[in-house]
Amino acid sequence: MHIQIGTFSDKGVKAANQDSLGVHLGEGALLKTKGIAAAIADGVSSSEHGAEASSACVLSFLVDYFSTPETWSVKKSVEQVCTALNGWLYRQGGTQTNAHRGRVSTLSALVLKSTTAHLFHIGDSRIYRLRQGILEQLTADHRIWISAEKNYLSRAMGVDTHLQIDYQRLSIECNDIFLMSTDGIHDYLSDNELLSIVLSCKKDLDKAAELLARAALEKGSPDNVSCQILRVDELPTQQADEVFNELTELPFPPDLNEGHILDGYKIVRELYASNRSQVYLAIDQDTGLKVALKTPSVNYDDDPSYIERFTMEEWVGRRIDNPHVLKVYEPTRRRRFLYHVAEYLPGLTLRQWIHDNPEPQVEAVRSMVEQIAQGLQAFHRLEMLHQDIRPENLVIDAQGSLKIVDFGSVKVAGIAEIDSPLYRSNLLGTKNYSSPENLADKAGSNASDIYSLGVICYELLSGGKLPYGALPANKKKIDFNKLRYIPCRDHNDAIPSWLDDTLRKSVHPDPIKRYHELSEFLYDLRNPNSQLATQDQRPLLERNPLRFWQGLSFILALLVLGLLAAMNS
Repeated sequence: MHIQIGTFSDKGVKAANQDSLGVHLGEGALLKTKGIAAAIADGVSSSEHGAEASSACVLSFLVDYFSTPETWSVKKSVEQVCTALNGWLYRQGGTQTNAHRGRVSTLSALVLKSTTAHLFHIGDSRIYRLRQGILEQLTADHRIWISAEKNYLSRAMGVDTHLQIDYQRLSIECNDIFLMSTDGIHDYLSDNELLSIVLSCKKDLDKAAELLARAALEKGSPDNVSCQILRVDELPTQQADEVFNELTELPFPPDLNEGHILDGYKIVRELYASNRSQVYLAIDQDTGLKVALKTPSVNYDDDPSYIERFTMEEWVGRRIDNPHVLKVYEPTRRRRFLYHVAEYLPGLTLRQWIHDNPEPQVEAVRSMVEQIAQGLQAFHRLEMLHQDIRPENLVIDAQGSLKIVDFGSVKVAGIAEIDSPLYRSNLLGTKNYSSPENLADKAGSNASDIYSLGVICYELLSGGKLPYGALPANKKKIDFNKLRYIPCRDHNDAIPSWLDDTLRKSVHPDPIKRYHELSEFLYDLRNPNSQLATQDQRPLLERNPLRFWQGLSFILALLVLGLLAAMNS
């Protein structure tokens, strides 16, 4: 992305300038993953430390935003930054007891990432967009008018512990111009005047910003006058062939066999192979460490979407540090081929454990589910969805600890915001474990991963059964409205009904009616939740066939006895 910037700020007729503004461009990879951030703030003049408040708003926003994880979406990043900033301003200002001594400011912020503009706003500073000769105000002033002459801010940073900030996102086009101003300018210049001045100086945005401020002062503005202008000259768009060339910069490795050496890794043996990848046990010749080396399958050497997902596996793994997630190592030597290296985990998959332990104790299952959940929480804290939690992707190591080992379907919120010519499908999970929304190729949420974990918990407790039975092989033929939960107690009557109710909620077809937080699910696995108590509405023949036929036989016996008595009378 290439932009031009123009800024100007002046105290005007006031003794001091309580406005602040600034723009920060992400450096290196951050320009792609975090974008460009701009902010403008106006310290409230009735507060003693308005200038400090506005300066803190702009500086903290521009610095802290780029310190948030690259995996986070823009919205989550800014909300976290602004919430922390607002709390700090409120505590430092002492607004609880003496409002005029507070640190209070407006804040309007703009993040340009990929081909999208993200707007955040609280107060009465403004953000406009000029596109094709039309000026549009994008923010709404948070003011309450007492009379035609008197008003006050209904929202501001630092005035309350609760922060309500407006957010919107919109697409960017080349030559879009964003104008950010404080009320000392836009309260004294009409939209036509703003438009005329900006258009007259499109090639010199610093001059345009200064002319706006001077014009407002000439119109009698008694306030500080500040504005900044950003013009988008070039968007970071790529063609499919450009992306493919970038992804294939490293070639696929050759076939590997015992004794082969690849970039300093000596192959010991093949651990796993499928039509999508191969995993080898290897030894790092520099350190002697045993590692797992994963290579892509040559079946997909011309598939850019596959290569992107393979590359993202390493990117994701290197950003997670959790005892229940496979550790992916950062390369220490130059690579000549496409592969990634992770810790070697001797052990067995949860699938094998289920086969070997058809009747586990409930407490053992709880412990396993809690370990998987701890690993999933590491993904969710970074705003990632795993999307393929299943027994084959869970390994029990030599110490009995469960680890999530595959990241090929992970969706990263911050990366999903970056425009790409490649199609990114949500349809990446495994049929019986993927949530209905993922199977329908719809966007998922934390509740989608909870669904998968709920299925695994059900499977562990039921001796290998599934909550809806085996689903059709063709995902398109699944009618999610007709799915009927099979109580886990049908397979294991040692399970208490309240625990079955917990499982039912965790795998509900409707994500809205499912658990949204892993902590809630884990709590209900150990504690009866009276709000979940349900009555099994299925016919008795389905719920308890033995009791049905016993009852029917009893009734028939009574009828026979009655007929015999009638015949003998």
